[in-house]
Amino acid sequence: MPSADITGRLAKYVVEARERELAPEVQEAARHRILDTIAAMVSGSHLKPGEMAIQYARSQGGVAEASVLTTDIRTSAVNAALANAMFGHADETDDFHPETKAHPGCSVVPAALALAEREGSSGKELVHAVTIGYDLCCRFLLALGADHVRKTHRSAEGTSSTLGAVGAAAAIARLDEAKARYALSYAAQQVSGLWSWVRDAEHVEKSFDFSGMGARNGVTAAIMAQMGFSGVWDIFDGEHNVLEALSTEPRPEEMVAALAAATSSPRPPSSRIRSAIRSRRLWMRSSSCGASTGSTRTT
Repeated sequence: MPSADITGRLAKYVVEARERELAPEVQEAARHRILDTIAAMVSGSHLKPGEMAIQYARSQGGVAEASVLTTDIRTSAVNAALANAMFGHADETDDFHPETKAHPGCSVVPAALALAEREGSSGKELVHAVTIGYDLCCRFLLALGADHVRKTHRSAEGTSSTLGAVGAAAAIARLDEAKARYALSYAAQQVSGLWSWVRDAEHVEKSFDFSGMGARNGVTAAIMAQMGFSGVWDIFDGEHNVLEALSTEPRPEEMVAALAAATSSPRPPSSRIRSAIRSRRLWMRSSSCGASTGSTRTT
């Protein structure tokens, strides 16, 4: 696969997109998805996947960086992201993307919330991070081919969740382009998910696969990069890259489609934001990933 510096372009996007102004309707859609996911998290915390996640988080202790919703637990951002993300899918009212069947909200929002609490981020920074996370989550499955992922016995939901979470977490962590490259690589090394979740009658492992695992992975990768962990510079481009490893017919251009408009200026006009972010129904439209307005639910 010839290199087009996809990794570098994605890293640049994560860094620059967090600074730009979002169109009012995109801001509103992002807020709806955050609220929608928090509602799912509150509900899911009372179901078995949530109860097990609470038990796990309480047993782990950890530095008090972030909160586990509906409890008095404060733990590491990594553990809080895992627990809250399992809440987010437990009752299966989380959003999804019709084209790929990705479930962005249940991993992206908990990852962003946990790291935002750790970093003391603003609400505006949270909204920007969530939009970036939704985008990367859906782009990754478009690049791999969601049908191909399932035909090879893997969970498309689990596979995409890590990339969505690291996109949001890297934005919150305010990584520079070099560190964003490394965060993407550490995330790619953790990508997993098997379609065997269909046999999980109690949905505990399913909640981990769809959301808890990805949120944990993404936050872990972002914090490692923030701390100065070095790694592979070109995980989407070089030899043995993640797209070639996970797909026999990868479409790498899907990872960066329309990014030129998004990164050409720190404050591009709203029409260019909409074009870049909403192209190919990647995320954030009422008819797309689903949310409180016109949401689409699935089991």
